[in-house]
Amino acid sequence: MNYKELLKAKCKRENYEKLMALDNPRLHDFVAKYVEHCNPASLFVRTDSLEDAQYVRNRAKELKEEKSLAIDGHTIHFDGYFDQARDKENTKYLLPPEVSLGPDVNAIDREKGLKEVHEYLKKIMEGKEMFVCFFSLGPTNSEFSIPAVQLTDSAYVAHSEGILYRSGYEEFKRMGASREFFKVVHSAGPLENGVSKNIDERKVYIDLKDHIVYSTNTQYAGNTVGFKKLSLRLAIHKASREGWLAEHMLIMGVHGKGARVTYFTGAFPSACGKTSTSMIEGETIIGDDIAYLKKKDGKVYAVNVECGIFGIIRDVNPKDDPLIWKALNSPGEVIFSNILVTEEGTPYWLGDGREIPERGVNYSGEWFKGKKDAKGNEITHAHKNARYTVSLYALKNCDPKLDDPQGVEIKGIIYGGRDSDTWVPVQESFDWKHGIITKGASLESETTAATLGEEGVRKFNLMSNLDFLSIPLGRYINNNLQFGNTLDNPPSIFSVNYFLKDKEGEYLNAVEDKIIWLKWMERRVHGEVEAIKTPTGYIPQYKDLKKLFKEVLDKNYSEEDYVKQFTLRIPENVAKNERIVEIYRTKVPDAPDILFKVLEEERKRLEVARAEHGDYIAPAVFDKES
Repeated sequence: MNYKELLKAKCKRENYEKLMALDNPRLHDFVAKYVEHCNPASLFVRTDSLEDAQYVRNRAKELKEEKSLAIDGHTIHFDGYFDQARDKENTKYLLPPEVSLGPDVNAIDREKGLKEVHEYLKKIMEGKEMFVCFFSLGPTNSEFSIPAVQLTDSAYVAHSEGILYRSGYEEFKRMGASREFFKVVHSAGPLENGVSKNIDERKVYIDLKDHIVYSTNTQYAGNTVGFKKLSLRLAIHKASREGWLAEHMLIMGVHGKGARVTYFTGAFPSACGKTSTSMIEGETIIGDDIAYLKKKDGKVYAVNVECGIFGIIRDVNPKDDPLIWKALNSPGEVIFSNILVTEEGTPYWLGDGREIPERGVNYSGEWFKGKKDAKGNEITHAHKNARYTVSLYALKNCDPKLDDPQGVEIKGIIYGGRDSDTWVPVQESFDWKHGIITKGASLESETTAATLGEEGVRKFNLMSNLDFLSIPLGRYINNNLQFGNTLDNPPSIFSVNYFLKDKEGEYLNAVEDKIIWLKWMERRVHGEVEAIKTPTGYIPQYKDLKKLFKEVLDKNYSEEDYVKQFTLRIPENVAKNERIVEIYRTKVPDAPDILFKVLEEERKRLEVARAEHGDYIAPAVFDKES
């Protein structure tokens, strides 16, 4: 049976005509191949129309994948009890024998993996409806953007994508048959009580050659919404070939003098302040997760791949997150997942600041205080990785340039980790090369006892992108270095650290202080403030921070606090330098020579400063030398 006959047999006339209106035989072949292989009962083709979006929303409730809540437009979705996070163990690259991404990359022989995943997919959609959904990764009609199509039997997944991504049906119409596009094939598999039954057959495979993500027997969005971190891997591979960057970065506008808005990107590992930075009240957000960066006319421009947020809801409360809190408590399209819902349809989650109800329904089913799992462990009223999905357009601080097809010009790049004893709160690198190597490629983050077991373990995570690299580490670092080489005036590169502590273990920064570091960086890139040169980069002068604290927070900032925060801690910085060098020498065989040269130069500067001034050097010492 040729693809037209097959698709006609599975589609109602209207859906068949929608598909055939796209003049793209490769697309038709792809859809037909998996219609034949997965054998759904019917197809729904989603265009950019509001009617099609509403159809998907309705189906999510009809299929009991979502349930309406008390506030209009809000729904709740539950994943399976053991399907609550990204499955790193079973997420693998499909690689031919001659290709290696390094010893720590999870991969499987391509032919073996394709055979295996297709065995799982065989007739997996029997009796179900397949949703054929078209999206644009990035603003539509833009040189940045990548067309993408997902085939899924989950209305919840299709609904989530409709919030997170710009509709791309018309994009496929415009592009014709020649342009490359990303593809995702997903099935939740057989369901039991509304959740994936065969969780032991959960597989997430990434085929770099054909730009396809396969996902089976899972519902959790991080494994199924294939255009997030899974397609970030495809994009990194594509960007490496084409000379641009796909990064795990926020994009935000920091507001300066008059009506000036200066755009920054920023990479932060989990639990290091990424979302809270992008959502600072008074500033504007373009994105909180993934950015595409390209060079134009000697400058860097960036777009947000998404137009929504799939965010961790834990600890979102009205005091610390007023903008998100308002969106989550106002009418509009919001999907909550794996939290507690009361009989009245009110959602509750960990750290929301409210009294926990006595009972309700959560990811474990009917829930009551003191409920335990099969091993005797108490089940919390909401999962620690529970999520919310919301459109950026619903946020008061959404930047008006979110959908600008030209992107926004990037003036600064920020790297931040959870660091109790080494990095100062904010610092500027000497230049692009120094920043990429000593800030981005040296990024570490400490684990916390509350979420990851042992506290204080330092995890190396260059550019906060380590888990998603689809090219060798050395090539990735070289790509970043070369990206800045041809720029007339590369963006300034900064490091930030919101978690510095004193010897007693008390934080030296207040939660709200991060706005001051942003405001200083904004003024710095415009040459409006001077800085003090230290062995590891440029730090602020006290007078500028004192002025900013008063203007922005109406807070008196003491010189004593400044000295505690910005004292250079030589032993800790040398130890970090040695850790990073050891990682690259032992685990990254293709690490570029320039990396070791720059790190060695920094170590020597630290040792010279220690010989002259001791282990802990106050900012005033370097200010005099500057």
